[in-house]
Amino acid sequence: MKAAKPLPRWADLVLLPLLNLALALGVAGLVVMGIGQDPGQVIGVLIQGAFGTERGLSYTLYYATTFVFTGLAVAVAFHGGLFNIGGEGQAILGGLGAGLAALWLSPHLGPWLMLPIMVLAAAGAGMAWAFVPAYLQAYRGSHVVITTIMFNFLASSLLVYLLVNWLRPAGAMAVESAEFAESARLPRMHTLLEGVGIEWASSPLNASVFLAVAAALGVYLFLWRSRAGYRLRTVGASEGAAAYAGIRPQRQVLLAMAISGGLAGLVGMNEVAGVSGRLMLDFVAGAGFTGIAVALMGRNHPVGVVLASLLFGALFQGGAEVAFEVPGFTRDMVVALQGFIVLFSGAMSYVLAPWLSRALSALPSPRAKEVSHG
Repeated sequence: MKAAKPLPRWADLVLLPLLNLALALGVAGLVVMGIGQDPGQVIGVLIQGAFGTERGLSYTLYYATTFVFTGLAVAVAFHGGLFNIGGEGQAILGGLGAGLAALWLSPHLGPWLMLPIMVLAAAGAGMAWAFVPAYLQAYRGSHVVITTIMFNFLASSLLVYLLVNWLRPAGAMAVESAEFAESARLPRMHTLLEGVGIEWASSPLNASVFLAVAAALGVYLFLWRSRAGYRLRTVGASEGAAAYAGIRPQRQVLLAMAISGGLAGLVGMNEVAGVSGRLMLDFVAGAGFTGIAVALMGRNHPVGVVLASLLFGALFQGGAEVAFEVPGFTRDMVVALQGFIVLFSGAMSYVLAPWLSRALSALPSPRAKEVSHG
């Protein structure tokens, strides 16, 4: 059988993910029918819960903000030829960095100085946590997949140790830190909108959504509009060719992982500074691993990552509404629905690619039409 041609860029970035999503929803619909539920009702409630109300939309964007950070973290590392699955631990360290800065400095500083310091602390802590696996990969040959997995467990244990033994207020039973001063809290979106005369439903959505948009734009400009980003992508495409061209792969490994860890660390701003106002256990809640699926579905491009983050945010928020509104449809079934999306957008993302390539090749090209009419 003749090998299929590579997909055009637009088809790989747009059409193939849409087909995978449609296939995932179709299979999920069959499963929903198999358990005696109405797929149309389930999808309708999911969409309504995610986008149909101010509160639902706000929760969708709140979840999506976190996934943008972790999805971009995976994407940047991927372009450097690395598979960073340590976003969970880097996000934990980012929240820890932001939280420690808030606990130490927020009683003495105003928000215009405190919040930028927290952003730098979150990104810096995530960078530092990713730097060690990067160094071990670049100069000692340790595989970054193994070391980042190990560092996820280390980060979780470190957070537990600090909260239990050092940061928990005396006499408190809950394993969490003291509350931050008001200067260390990002404003909620409904508060910002009230300032310009717009009434909006209360939700956890906060100003970190703007930070996520800036991060996506910054990643795009770095990877595709800068020499440093070109060097990083060159190493990711072919380490041998990059070395032949005078690019040192070891430096690019360190750079890719540092940026990746910094992006993952910014999760702390959304969860710690934007919502809880204190350090808590499990504030990342698996977002680092969800970021892998987000990056895969978004084809490791910032625009795709943003769109995939919105999808997963809608699945999280709409899924919660489905579990609440549809009798007999449990939260476990919602997780299964999300799993189908991950399966077809990640592990099986290119199953349809050869068929799609042949279908596109069979279509007459515009140039062929011009020649035939000429």
